[in-house]
Amino acid sequence: MSTFVRLGLKRIIQNQALNNNFNQKNVTFIRTITSKTTRMSQEDVSKPSPWPYNEKGYNLFNYFFDKTTSRLDENSKIIVVEGPLAAGKSKCAKQLASELDMLYLPEANLDMMYINNYGFDQRKLDSELPESCISWDVMDFLRNPKHRHTLRFQLQQYVVKLSQYIDALAHVLSTGQGVILDRCVYSDFVFAEAMFSQGFISKLGIKKYYEFRDNTIGELLRPHLIIYLDIPVPKVLENIKKRGISYEQDSKALTPQYLSVMEKHYKQNYLKELSKHSELLVYDWTDAGDVEIVIEDIERIDFNKYDAQDTHLKDWDHKMEEDWASLRHKYADKKEILMNYCNIPCFEVPELVVDAEDANTYHNVIEEAPGNKFLPGYNTHLGDTGTIFKMSSPHRNTLPLRERRTS
Repeated sequence: MSTFVRLGLKRIIQNQALNNNFNQKNVTFIRTITSKTTRMSQEDVSKPSPWPYNEKGYNLFNYFFDKTTSRLDENSKIIVVEGPLAAGKSKCAKQLASELDMLYLPEANLDMMYINNYGFDQRKLDSELPESCISWDVMDFLRNPKHRHTLRFQLQQYVVKLSQYIDALAHVLSTGQGVILDRCVYSDFVFAEAMFSQGFISKLGIKKYYEFRDNTIGELLRPHLIIYLDIPVPKVLENIKKRGISYEQDSKALTPQYLSVMEKHYKQNYLKELSKHSELLVYDWTDAGDVEIVIEDIERIDFNKYDAQDTHLKDWDHKMEEDWASLRHKYADKKEILMNYCNIPCFEVPELVVDAEDANTYHNVIEEAPGNKFLPGYNTHLGDTGTIFKMSSPHRNTLPLRERRTS
């Protein structure tokens, strides 16, 4: 009986989607991204309010009354600003987001993981933890890059970037608003390769890193556009010195050799591979370019110029309303399942192994930390109210928009 119901529902969905196609209600984008200035001169198109994907699920019933494509327009895009350290990516990405009316996501960092929903920084508990379980963030890595925790740090960086990119996809598909990221999960391997080249992580470690990557990266949709801000290594070192972040200036990791390997993998691997699927703009940013020129170049890109045989933007080529709904449900409602693909055994990598007693101590200490004892929203001693009327856990775990600390 359940089989007939399932088949019947699927047939209803398919028929509804076909009707949408015949009535020309399927998604049709204007060819180019447009700035706020340009959009102000255009006729205002009424769209549904953004779907509250952080608080509310998107199920089969919602599908019939809330079409994903009804919110999508020419600016419903994922844009990533890439480049070496101290290139000015954050400033450029923020300006682009403001001018294009998109959501800006700061570079994913471990502050997003270590600081909980109540503002408590779990790194304060390191003194109570065994050495094998202490926190290790970018400040620690740059000060002591050859520590055994460097591999764990890099894997956690990857996981946080993966989590953020899933959030970006959920946001675009649920609200229709585009997203601009300061770096993304696709380029994270350039850091791992640079670490491996300098002996900061082992051969077993880099193999395990790619096991994490290969197990998860195929679940995502590649960005529509990558903007690469190119500056030479000597200028990178000059900018690092100029911006005055002590743990960068005094770092044993940020050598010309390390930065050169990053540049090599950015240009010869990352940009080369992603340019087969995404639009690419590259700028000489040695003296910091003009963001207005970048915006003009973005507005000139025809995102609809590719045919069905082309690999460019293939991830985003969907004709059926059902396909868009499935993607929206996947990233907005099934994030926890996607993140579980990172649950990979690491017993063969010594630097990732923690003995049972240390692990038990870690869990006991972390679970008693302020804000960790109960689920978010249920910690009455920290000000949460109305817990007696709450019947479920938070809908999804969305990363906070938290900039990386500089001191």
